[in-house]
Amino acid sequence: MLELAGIIILGILAQWVAWKFKIPAILPLILIGLLVGPIAAEFLSHDGTKWIEPIWNEKEGLFPGESLFYFVSLAISIILFEGGLTLKLSEIKNVGPVITKLITVGSLVTFFGAAIAARFIFDLSWEISFLFSGLIIVTGPTVITPILRNIPLKKDVSAVLKWEGILIDPIGALVAVLVYEFISVDAGGEFTKTALIEFGKIVLFGSTFGFTFAHALNLILNKKLVPHYLMNVFTLAAVLGVFVLSDAFAHESGLLAVVVMGMVLGNSNSPYLKDILYFKESLSVLLISILFILLAANINFDELLLIYNWKTVMLFAAVVFLIRPLGVFLSTMGSTLKLNEKLFISWVGPRGIVAAGIASLFGLKLASIGVAGAEYITPLVFVIVLGTVLLNATTARLFAKLVGVFLTQSNGILIVGASKVSRLLGHYLESNGRHVVLIDSNQNNIAKAKELGIEALNTNIYSETLTDNIELNDVGYLMAMTGNSDINKYAINKFSKQFGENGAFRLVTSEEINNPEKNPKEGLFSHTDDYTNLAEVTRKFPSIQEIEVNDKDHYKTLIEITNNDKDMIPLFLKDDEGEFHIISSNNTEIDDVGDNCKLVYLGKPFDVEEVAHEED
Repeated sequence: MLELAGIIILGILAQWVAWKFKIPAILPLILIGLLVGPIAAEFLSHDGTKWIEPIWNEKEGLFPGESLFYFVSLAISIILFEGGLTLKLSEIKNVGPVITKLITVGSLVTFFGAAIAARFIFDLSWEISFLFSGLIIVTGPTVITPILRNIPLKKDVSAVLKWEGILIDPIGALVAVLVYEFISVDAGGEFTKTALIEFGKIVLFGSTFGFTFAHALNLILNKKLVPHYLMNVFTLAAVLGVFVLSDAFAHESGLLAVVVMGMVLGNSNSPYLKDILYFKESLSVLLISILFILLAANINFDELLLIYNWKTVMLFAAVVFLIRPLGVFLSTMGSTLKLNEKLFISWVGPRGIVAAGIASLFGLKLASIGVAGAEYITPLVFVIVLGTVLLNATTARLFAKLVGVFLTQSNGILIVGASKVSRLLGHYLESNGRHVVLIDSNQNNIAKAKELGIEALNTNIYSETLTDNIELNDVGYLMAMTGNSDINKYAINKFSKQFGENGAFRLVTSEEINNPEKNPKEGLFSHTDDYTNLAEVTRKFPSIQEIEVNDKDHYKTLIEITNNDKDMIPLFLKDDEGEFHIISSNNTEIDDVGDNCKLVYLGKPFDVEEVAHEED
């Protein structure tokens, strides 16, 4: 009981440390696992036993016999399903071909390159070498996301790394499964036929079960055949059921089935998707915490001594500094990515939970049946996992600055609220080359925004998941434009540091309009227009106009006209280089009014005679 409680407590403590120091959780988790496992047995325990022992004599331990393998398999299935839920096909419009090549060409380069390196550096058999290379194909969202979260990058670069991390997990797992099948078959000439049959069964049953049960689950939830309080646990049961069922028809096809299931469900219009995702995220955190400590603790000290030499350093260098860049550059040939972006993608390739989990699974199984060299699999994969995570976590930000992909100016705009006026504004800004993201808890508003081609997220402003979204790394402006003043104020207070680096604004309230002395410094557009006025003007004149500004006095005149006319609301000052300057409710204080500037406003067209009269 003490060991079980200790694993959970240590796991959550490691997650907290990772959050506090902004590093991937895999790093403290593996280190804790090694500490309470092989290191404790060798140096800290008086009787030579581990503080936490998953298996110690095949029959006793926390997970005796085959139960550790079963637990690892089921846990990885849940983690992969949660990863599949986050896949949005709309995110890869610009980088789809690059991602496709990375998970095909890049995987082949890693598979053959790492196998050759392992074969000649460690003198392992070709079978074990290819099993090792198949396992390190994967990167993984659990390690990519924390690294990218704190680096302002161009959206295409972060999208490539995110999608590669999630999509390549099942591919690496399938490749490793095929090699494992080859080693297990032990029938020489029969391998080709057996492998092809196994591969066909895996793809057929995995994709079929995943696709079919995703639609079935979506139908059940939308028809409300399951009560809301059972929805999350019912989904969990469905995922585990699909994994086991698919695995029963084709060995190891369950991993593909749950990824397909998550991906199909994640791209559906289910109103329950958010609830399921929140639940799965929490569950994944717990499972990852337990898994990594267990798997690291299960390693024996003599296995660590096997790789305590310069050969390990040579293999690591070959994988990170030669094979990864080669795969990336071959995969990105002919793409729109620049040289510095390719260099950064080459540098960032940390391995994650699937590599470590399946390595432990297959390594232990092969070692138990006496396959030569199998004892190298788990420690070598763990070295690659630990080394790449440590390298990328400590150097990715610096390397981004060195190669010039670090965004010194975050010009993206996050608009809280996706009402008609926000959609109108977002569409105009997108048409003028600005990255705009709308967020709203109203699914209907989000759907309408997406129809206009605007990036929109169906999320709750009070949710913590918004701060984890790596696609918002280039956002430097925040505009809170909902009809609820409390939500607008909350958004400014909570997110102004992360998303409002260049400016955080909110609509003024009706009380602030009636009391000019309360005109807030973060007031948006005009001190005389709140959400109600914006909505009314949008209803009457749903268009955004531009008018040339001659100088600062002319600008002040135009602002005065718009403030006095209920059918016109100032929005931005557009300079001669096409840059937009958000107008605040203290709009007369703008100093950078130059030649060829334009006032961008919402409402009816200007009356030229009225403007001339005001200037006189």
